[in-house]
Amino acid sequence: MAGKKQFDVGIALDAAMIQFWRAGYADTSLDDLSRTTGLNRSSIYSSFGDKDSLYLRCLDRYAARYGNRYDQALSCASEEPLQAVRAFFEVTLQRIADPDVPEGCLIAQTAMAAPTLSPTIAARAIEALDLQRARLRNALTAAQLAEGDADDFAVHMTAVNQSLAVMSKTGASRKQLRTVIDISMSALSHALRARS
Repeated sequence: MAGKKQFDVGIALDAAMIQFWRAGYADTSLDDLSRTTGLNRSSIYSSFGDKDSLYLRCLDRYAARYGNRYDQALSCASEEPLQAVRAFFEVTLQRIADPDVPEGCLIAQTAMAAPTLSPTIAARAIEALDLQRARLRNALTAAQLAEGDADDFAVHMTAVNQSLAVMSKTGASRKQLRTVIDISMSALSHALRARS
C-alpha cells in the first residue's frame, strides 16, 4: 500500500548500529547511514528522527542485546559466582571474536567520545556502564560477597570488561585478553574464599 513502510526496522537499526560501531558517531554521515540501511534520508528522518535519535536507538539496541547475554551469564552467581563472572567475560570475548560485528564495544567507544557528543548521548553511555556495574554488583552480592567488596569488584570488573574491548581494537591477542581476565578472576576467587 502506498505510504506504508516497506522495510524491517530491526534490520535497518542493526545496519545503522554496525555503521556507527565501525566508524564512530562523528565519522558516520547521513549518506553512510543511507547506504548501509538502504533507506533514503527522508525515510531515515521519518522513521528514526535525526542522527542523534538514531544513534540513541542503536545504543539502546546494543545495550539490550549484550545486556541480556550478560544477565544470562550471571544468572547462576548465587550458586557458582566464579563460573558466572567467567561466563560474563565470555560474552565479551565471543563478541570480540564475532566476524560479523566490528571490534571493540559501542558503549566504550561512545564513552571515550563523550566530550564531543551531545549530552544526551554521553549520558546514555554512562547509564549503560552504570547498568553493567549494577548487574555485576547484584551478582556478587547474590554470591554473598561483602557489600563493599561487591561494589569494588563491580567497578573493577566493569573496567576490565571495557578494557578487553579497547585492547582488542589495538590488536591484543586472545591469550593476552584471557590473561587479564584470569588475573581478575584470581583476585575474585581470593575474595570469595575470604568471605565470612
